[in-house]
Amino acid sequence: MSPNKNYDSSTQDDLLKDVENINQIPIITSLLDVICSTTGMGFAAIARVTEDRWVTCTTKDEVSFGLKPGDELKIETTFCDQVRQNNEAIIIDHVAEDDRYRSHPIPAMYGFQSYISVPIHRKDNSFFGTLCALDLNPAKVSSPEIVEMFKLFADLIAFHLNTLEELKITSAELSLQKEIAEVREKFIAILGHDLKNPLGTIRMCSDMLLLIAKEEKAKQYAGTIKSTSYRMEALIENLLDFARGHLGDGIKLQKKKDKESLKNVLEQVLKEIRAMAPDAHINTTFKLEKAVECDESRVAQLFSNLLGNAVTHGSKDKPIEVKAICENGEFELSVTNAAEQIPEEVMKHLFQPFYRADIREGHQGLGLGLYISSEIAKAHDGELKVASNREKTSFTFYMPSN
Repeated sequence: MSPNKNYDSSTQDDLLKDVENINQIPIITSLLDVICSTTGMGFAAIARVTEDRWVTCTTKDEVSFGLKPGDELKIETTFCDQVRQNNEAIIIDHVAEDDRYRSHPIPAMYGFQSYISVPIHRKDNSFFGTLCALDLNPAKVSSPEIVEMFKLFADLIAFHLNTLEELKITSAELSLQKEIAEVREKFIAILGHDLKNPLGTIRMCSDMLLLIAKEEKAKQYAGTIKSTSYRMEALIENLLDFARGHLGDGIKLQKKKDKESLKNVLEQVLKEIRAMAPDAHINTTFKLEKAVECDESRVAQLFSNLLGNAVTHGSKDKPIEVKAICENGEFELSVTNAAEQIPEEVMKHLFQPFYRADIREGHQGLGLGLYISSEIAKAHDGELKVASNREKTSFTFYMPSN
């Protein structure tokens, strides 16, 4: 037989995509094998059928019918067009003994004596095509068992087809979302990097102004500029860390073990925070007789985030308590401030990126500080915990000290 391959260019891609989808369903070959072995028929096929098209999706051909995936028959030369229009199966046990079909031109054209075709519907109940079989000899295909088998197989094909199509849609959406996220995060990384140079210039100029300014008001303004630059630096570092983490690099550590240097970096953070908030009262308790193996700059970043958070949200008339203790193989760094109790619902989201709840005017942030701090803790095989009641709120970082 010579299949008609004159595809309409406007629909060819969609039809061939449907053919491809059917052939990606893993059970199809076995399903057609079962049909032929159960019925004794030599040809079984799945066809994509539209108003004016009949296209082969896949076949099992033991009678040399000659159709391959993608081949097309003229729609008017098939019973499948009638199946589509009436939405009913056509079943013929023996053409020569069937009053309705013995003189029909289609069986005569192809020379078959037995035939069955049942509809396949998509999830939205639209017509996809048919599951059909035929043979040059008669076959008992009208038995309830055979008919039910074909209907069951048609439903099974529809289920797999719909699942495959939904997976492709989901995959495409996820791919697009991933691409958008990567572009956004690369932009954040580039932006954060490019902001560092002008920030360095701002800090240098503020230092010069503090040295040469004679008026107290000018010194005050220069100090404000400098303290703001520290805050901006912290925000930029958090942005960069978030971008790096989501681009796959994660937070990198450069660990070392030095008792004095860790204490020095913590005291440097205290100095910077006090410069930003000179009215804040901060009490410290340091017990660091043993060296702690850690990335000191990252621990300092975590500490700066926690202490800055306490200054921003804590009570102004009560001191902030800071503890840094190394004993019994564990390093503990805690920041405690007097404040209203954090609601339970807010506690659930504190360490999520970009989460900000009930932020007071003038204290807006990116909502990354606690998230980055938590990630730094995890990178050290440690943990950042929060406890809050009506009297105080404490953030505590725990990690192994060796």
